[in-house]
Amino acid sequence: MSSNGETCSASLDIRALICHAAAGASAGAIAATFVCPLDVIKTRLQVHGLPQGQKGNVIVTSLQNIVRNEGFRGMYRGLSPTILALLPNWAVYFTSYELLKDLLRSRDGCKELTTFGHMTAAAAAGAATAISVNPLWVVKTRLQTQGMRPDVVPYKSVLSALTRITREEGIRGLYSGIIPSLAGISHVAIQFPAFERIKSYMAEKDNTTVDKLSPGSVAIASSISKVFASVMTYPHEVIRSRLQEQGQAKNNGIQYTGVIDCTKKLFQKEGIAGFYRGCATNLLRTTPSAVITFTSYEMIQRFLQRVVPQDKGYPQGSSKPNELNKAQSKAEASDTDRGQPPSQSNMKASSIPLGNKEQLTRH
Repeated sequence: MSSNGETCSASLDIRALICHAAAGASAGAIAATFVCPLDVIKTRLQVHGLPQGQKGNVIVTSLQNIVRNEGFRGMYRGLSPTILALLPNWAVYFTSYELLKDLLRSRDGCKELTTFGHMTAAAAAGAATAISVNPLWVVKTRLQTQGMRPDVVPYKSVLSALTRITREEGIRGLYSGIIPSLAGISHVAIQFPAFERIKSYMAEKDNTTVDKLSPGSVAIASSISKVFASVMTYPHEVIRSRLQEQGQAKNNGIQYTGVIDCTKKLFQKEGIAGFYRGCATNLLRTTPSAVITFTSYEMIQRFLQRVVPQDKGYPQGSSKPNELNKAQSKAEASDTDRGQPPSQSNMKASSIPLGNKEQLTRH
C-alpha cells in the first residue's frame, strides 16, 4: 500500500488525467454515433409524446416516419452537437471522477472507497459536467425536434443555434433545463457506485482485479448498472427535454414557467405515464450506449496507459530520489561519526538538480 504522499502525487499525474480524458471522449463519440437514431426517437417522444393514431411498434414506426419525412439524414439529426457535447462531457466526467476517487482514497489512506465515497465522486463529477456542457445539450434537443415543428425557423447548424439562442433568449436559454440536469446527478450517483460494486464482485468471483476484467464482464456490469439507474431517475429527463425544447416554439403547445410548473402540467395532462414517455426506447438506446461507452473507455484507457510515455524523471512515485537522498544522508552521518565534516562530493551533489544527479550516477 502506498503512502498518502505517493497517492496524492499519483492523483495529480498529468499522464493519467490525459489518458482518462482521451478515453472518455473517444468512448462517448463511438457510443453517440451508434445509437443516434434511437436518441432522436427518444427525444421526440419525450417532447411531443406518442403520435396520434399510433399503431404497431413505436420504434419501428418512428424510424419509418423519420426516413419518409426527413430522409436518412433525419435519423442522425443532432449528431454533431451530440458528439460535440459528449466529447467534453465524458472527458470531463471520467477525468473528474477518477481524480475525485484518488483524492478521497488519499484522504482515507488508500483504502477501498465506500459506496458513499463513490456516490460523492460521481455526484461532484456529474455537477461539473452538467454545468460545462448544458448549452450543447439544449442545441442537440432542438435540432432533433425541429423537424416536427414546420412553423418555426429551423437552426442551420450548431453554431447557428448557439448564436440565435444567445441573441433571442440570452444565457438563460443556453441553460434552460439546467435544474433537472443537475437533478440528473442522482442518475450517475446511482449508476457509478453500482458499476463499481458489480465490477468488484465479478473480479472477486473470477479471482482477478477490476483493471483486468474481460470486456464481456465490463459490458455486463455496465448494462446492469445503467438499467437500474435509468429506471430510477428517468422522469427528470422528460422534464429537462420539455424545458429545453420550448424556447424554440414560443407560440406552440404548453408553456412551462419552470420545473415545478412543468411537473404539475405534465402530471395533469398525461399522468404518471407521461413521466416515463420514451423510457422503453431510452433503455434500448442507453443500455447499449452504456455498454459501448464503459467498455470502450476501459479498453481505450488500458491501451493508452500502455502506449502513452511515462513522464521523464521518476514516473509514478519512483523512489529513486528518496533512495539517493537516503544514501547521501548515511554518508554524511558516517563522516560525522568519524569527526569529519560532510564530504566534499556530498556537498557538491546536494547542489546538483535531481535530473543531473541521475545523469551523474549513470557514468
